[in-house]
Amino acid sequence: MIELGMHTDNWRCLSLGFTAAVQKTLDEGLRHIEFGAIHGQYFVHALGYDPSVSLQSNPRALRRWLEARDIVVSQIDGAFPLMGPQGSALGVQYVQQTIRFAAELNCPMVDTTDGAAEIPGLTVDEVFRITCDNYRQVLEWAEDYRVIVNVEPHGPYTNNPEFMVRLLKHFDSEFLRCNFDTGNAFIAGHDPAQYLKTLRPWVSHLHIKDVSPELAAALRGEETGIGSSVVPVGGGVNAENIRQVFRELHAGKWDGVASIETFGSDENIRASVAFCRASLAELKD
Repeated sequence: MIELGMHTDNWRCLSLGFTAAVQKTLDEGLRHIEFGAIHGQYFVHALGYDPSVSLQSNPRALRRWLEARDIVVSQIDGAFPLMGPQGSALGVQYVQQTIRFAAELNCPMVDTTDGAAEIPGLTVDEVFRITCDNYRQVLEWAEDYRVIVNVEPHGPYTNNPEFMVRLLKHFDSEFLRCNFDTGNAFIAGHDPAQYLKTLRPWVSHLHIKDVSPELAAALRGEETGIGSSVVPVGGGVNAENIRQVFRELHAGKWDGVASIETFGSDENIRASVAFCRASLAELKD
């Protein structure tokens, strides 16, 4: 069954904190959340203006707080770019500590990705070799902590189907899977439902994003990822693709959480939830 959730990052542009983001999710009758991880401290977060969570905070206290509100964390977004030398120096430890934090919360998975641009001076094969070295180190932790590491199509390497399939097959691990993102796939120039079919054997979590007509006209095929929908889900040019993704997964009896990612105004959130609920209600066995 496809269950709906929210990424707390929806409220980052509105400078809302984590507690407020959780309450907004509850107000819509949803109980699954996803949040970003901060590896260290960030003063804006400490002042209450960022909806992510520091990995230096007490995960057991957070777990009690969430359980008291019947909230389940579907995934932690630890998406410091993991491909290339920066991934080796910074991304590996970032993801490793996110895995540890996720295990303390009984959160089943952690999201990872590449950067927004190709790495200067390196061929795709060179990036692939470094990427495998980085994921090998991450997967050692994932296997010990029994936490799935997802790879999200968001940049030039992860939106390359050959690169993605090659990476996922290289490890052939139950702990290396895919977080599929409808908005990133569309803006990168893919037909989202077709790209989903390519990655379907590994998909364990979803990000649901629409794309405004203006953004699609300006950047489709030029960019590989967007942070969130500026329009409500269902209010852009990606709406029918999202319905088709839901149909494909439902037909395959997929079980998992679809995190809604949209600008966190009350109107956007309300319309996005209504569209996703209506689209899921249309599905027939």
